Amino acid sequence: FRSSQNCGHAYPTFLAVLWCAGLLCSQAPAAFAGLMYLFVRQKYFVGYLGERTQSTPGYLFGKRIILFLFLMSVAGILNYYLVFFFGSDFEIHIKTITSAISPLLLIP
Repeated sequence: FRSSQNCGHAYPTFLAVLWCAGLLCSQAPAAFAGLMYLFVRQKYFVGYLGERTQSTPGYLFGKRIILFLFLMSVAGILNYYLVFFFGSDFEIHIKTITSAISPLLLIP
């Protein structure tokens, strides 16, 4: 019951950063991170049924994915303001960096 509540409490945060990262930064790395997050939450839920130490890797891995999505959102917002105020667009660079970093999410 408790693991289900934990997943329910984290889900709105996940949706918010997923949508922001996808809309403001790059869709492919955001979608990949979103799928990884769903698998990690399943691992957390199954690990919670066993000992407490079995759920910890899934929890920490999920927090790392949320951090990645949040940083993507911040980079997209910063790029928007750079374009708006200074006229310099770094969208191509941001997409390249996020596409290169997203496979690193697979490392436990």
